[in-house]
Amino acid sequence: MNPNDESTSRGDYSPEAIRSEVAKLVRLHEAGDFPPIVQLGHPVLRMQAADFTDQLDPALLRAFLDTMRAVMLDAPGVGLAAPQLGIPLRIAVLQDLYESVPEVAAAREREPLDYLEVINPRYLPVGERTATFYEGCLSFNGYQGVVERPADIATTFRDAEGAAFERNFSGWQARIFQHEIDHLDGTVYIDKALTRSLCANHEYPRWANPGIAEARAGLGF
Repeated sequence: MNPNDESTSRGDYSPEAIRSEVAKLVRLHEAGDFPPIVQLGHPVLRMQAADFTDQLDPALLRAFLDTMRAVMLDAPGVGLAAPQLGIPLRIAVLQDLYESVPEVAAAREREPLDYLEVINPRYLPVGERTATFYEGCLSFNGYQGVVERPADIATTFRDAEGAAFERNFSGWQARIFQHEIDHLDGTVYIDKALTRSLCANHEYPRWANPGIAEARAGLGF
C-alpha cells in the first residue's frame, strides 16, 4: 500500500483497507498519473500475498488490472505483481513484446509474450533443465543480478473472469512468470541471485552478452 499511509505502517491489510487503497490507485491512474512502485525495504514485498477471493468487485478488479498494466509499461517492465503497488493479493500482469538483439534472444530463449493477467498463479518446474542469466526488478531499481531458475515450468492461474488455465512456459517467458510469482510469495530476485554478479544498471552494458561467461570471469561469481 501507500508507503506513506499510516494504516500501512500499522499492518492494516484488511479486505476493507485493500479495497480502499486499490480505489485510490485507480483514481490516481484515471487522473493521468502513475502510482509509485514499492521499493525493497517495504514490508509488503516480504508478505505472503493472499489468494484473490473476490476482495475487489469485478469493476474495481478490471480497473486495477488496467492500472497495473499501465504502470508496468510506463516503467518499462515485462511484469508487475500487485505487491509492487502495495497490494498483498495474488495478482500479476505480464507482457514482453520488446525487441531484443537476435543473439541474446536466442541464448535466452526469449520469445514474445502477449499481455497476460494471472490471478492466484502457481508454478512447478518441469524436468531438470535450468537457465542462468541476469535479471532486474522494478522494486529494486537500478541493479541487475544473475539468477539460476528452472528453464521449463508448468503453471496454473485464473483470469479476471474466473476461468482456470494450465499453461507451460519455457525460456525467458518462464523466467518472467517465476519472477512475478515470487513477489506473491514475499521473495525478491536478489534473494536468489549470485550476489557477486550484482551490478548497477549503468555498468550492465559491459556484461550484456548472450551468456554470462564474461561477467562470471570479470566479477568472480
